[in-house]
Amino acid sequence: MTFLTRSKAFAALPWGALLLALALPGNAIACACGCGLFEVGTGGQLPTTTQSGTTLFAQFAYLDQNHNWSGSSSAPAAANNDKDIRTLFQTVGLETQFNRSWGMRIEVPYWQRHFSTTDEDTGKPATFNHGALGDIRVTATYTGFSGDRSTGLQFGIKLPTGDWTYRGFDRDTEIGTGTTDLIIGGFHRWNFGANLGWSGFVQGTALLPANTRAGYRPGDELDASAGIYPAGWKVGTRAHLTPILQALLAWRSPDSGVNADPPNTGLARILLAPGLELQWQRLRLDASVAKPVYQRVHGNQLIGQWQASMSVSYAL
Repeated sequence: MTFLTRSKAFAALPWGALLLALALPGNAIACACGCGLFEVGTGGQLPTTTQSGTTLFAQFAYLDQNHNWSGSSSAPAAANNDKDIRTLFQTVGLETQFNRSWGMRIEVPYWQRHFSTTDEDTGKPATFNHGALGDIRVTATYTGFSGDRSTGLQFGIKLPTGDWTYRGFDRDTEIGTGTTDLIIGGFHRWNFGANLGWSGFVQGTALLPANTRAGYRPGDELDASAGIYPAGWKVGTRAHLTPILQALLAWRSPDSGVNADPPNTGLARILLAPGLELQWQRLRLDASVAKPVYQRVHGNQLIGQWQASMSVSYAL
């Protein structure tokens, strides 16, 4: 069985988003506490078709950061003024494959965020709720290295379209960063096992802010993932169900600038993310849950103990 004959199985991946995300990913990491790392390392940036065409998609993810963490272990809640960050990530977009070598992807995020903290002036609890457009991503993919398109490079830009001026949020909690970021990545995927009945992939993406905005520059970010999945099973006569298991890796350097908080930003973490994908003709549904197995943060940061995502896509 060749890679091309397995292309539908690759398209059936619960590429989910995050990661990256997760990173998923709008802005992949718009808060120092790692809230945007939801999209991290997921295969959401991989081409979903070996043919020319366009796919529309909508992604939804939820993350509740309510646990204070310092270094690689739990820390007292009193050591962090921030108490809870709950975010509903919503993204719509399209992916177009122009030919066998070139494709493009556009992601337009909208985030709704609840933020509970302690007012630094009064010492009293303060709560803020805000929803806004996030940072739009535009990426190009080149897969002309081989006939089976199993290897590709990705490059693009994250635009400063997200709201970074909401008065209730710190700069590292804002929905947008205010910066323009370069996106550089690559991937490889393959078949293995008896009769090549299993498939796997590895992927890496770097997000590199190109400027500072109003005294704030988010840290550099590296997201990576590795995943495997079987051929899956038929459901009825037209549907196909595929399980997938991913390991997600995220690293981010501390933020910088006079309006940043370097001692309490920057992190590294590893997550396991099992998921399911259901494909029915041109419609595809994905769902996954990610669980951190290792986290190390600078200073004190809020973390989430699980992350959930769902996506729906339709091939035109």
